[in-house]
Amino acid sequence: MTSDDSRRKRSSAGARNTSSTSRKASTTTSPAKAENSSRSKPATPAGTSTPTGTSTPAKGTARRSNRLSARTLRELERASGRLAKASVAAMEERLSWFGRLPADQRASVLLITQTGAAGFVRWLRDPEHALELTTEAFRGAPRDLSRWISLRQTVGLVRLAIEVFEQQLPEFAADETESAALVEGILRYGREVAFAAASSYAAAAEARGAWDARLEALVVDGIVRGDAEESVLSRAAALGWDPAASATVMVGTSPSDDPPTVVFEVRSRAARAGCPVLLGVQGTRLVVVAGGADDEQARDGALLDTLAAAFGDGPIVAGPTVSGLAEAHASAAEALSAMRAVVAWPGAPRPVRSIDLLPERALAGDPSAERRLVDEIAKPLEEAGPALLATVEGYLETGGVLEMCARQLFVHPNTVRYRLRKAAELTGRNAADPRDALVLRVALAASRLAGARNQW
Repeated sequence: MTSDDSRRKRSSAGARNTSSTSRKASTTTSPAKAENSSRSKPATPAGTSTPTGTSTPAKGTARRSNRLSARTLRELERASGRLAKASVAAMEERLSWFGRLPADQRASVLLITQTGAAGFVRWLRDPEHALELTTEAFRGAPRDLSRWISLRQTVGLVRLAIEVFEQQLPEFAADETESAALVEGILRYGREVAFAAASSYAAAAEARGAWDARLEALVVDGIVRGDAEESVLSRAAALGWDPAASATVMVGTSPSDDPPTVVFEVRSRAARAGCPVLLGVQGTRLVVVAGGADDEQARDGALLDTLAAAFGDGPIVAGPTVSGLAEAHASAAEALSAMRAVVAWPGAPRPVRSIDLLPERALAGDPSAERRLVDEIAKPLEEAGPALLATVEGYLETGGVLEMCARQLFVHPNTVRYRLRKAAELTGRNAADPRDALVLRVALAASRLAGARNQW
């Protein structure tokens, strides 16, 4: 063998050894490369598209659709009528008041239950829009129910229907997974139904409250304007007012520009006092008709002081307490007249009775106040004799100085005292009191003016 042949053999063997070594190295490093490659690739989130064009479904929707087969949903849809009838049968058996409902009303409940069963199947197919579908399906039902079934009774019906569905739904399940999904679904669906019913009842209550507020405003406005007795009484009866209850009209300034706030404040205070009220906000004026309190209780001030706290700043006037709502216009007329004249008495109590403002009302031109002053004060003094009338006039002219009055009348001071006590018994006014002295002066002046004009 020549040297050239030996060299060729050695180079060929070296090439084979190099190729074998490189193959071993590549075989050894490929798992590591694969691991690094898998670590570098981010995980594809559920509900997004992969590079190949496929998508991963959202977790909640995919889990619900995978747990219920199309066959189960179809069977539920066909059996909705049977489930509704079973629910109504349980209502008739377990709810005594339900059996006393007329047939047409029970049929309405059956129709509503069938609507709920059909809505449950739609809810299972599209759970993302559960609240929207449920509210739409039951939008009209509670409005009909609220006419003859209370919210408490409606909640009882929903609870009983859910119990019946919960007992019978597992029969439609193909396996335990579907059974658990159906039970969970009816519980969640029942919650949505209960909320939808409560919302509809709340809307109906708000509508009734708004209507009652408008009707109450009409009643108060009718009392103020002196409308026909029949219209006022019929509207008040619709509000639950006892027509035989006594009434006292109060007038003052509204505490707020927001009528609902004023209504809440007045009603809350009246409820604490145990007194029914009718009220109306007429611009800046607040008119309250307080019922159920006799004149003695109202004069004691407990009821008036409680309600006065709900008025705004400024004077508050209360008219006389009348025997019923039919005579409430007389109380309102006096209260409004006194409200116009109360500015003449800066120190008037709050609230003040309209009868205590007779002098100011007479000066303001109220003929009814003038007539009462003459009839209740001046005439009794005149009919008692000239001596008694002269004593009262002399006492007022001398500024309440008893001895000076006695010297002018040429009588003993004790005689003056006796006559003043007699005048107080006849009129209810003590000439020694500054306020009563003003009432006596105005009453005597009004009597002289009426005599000069040949009135009364």
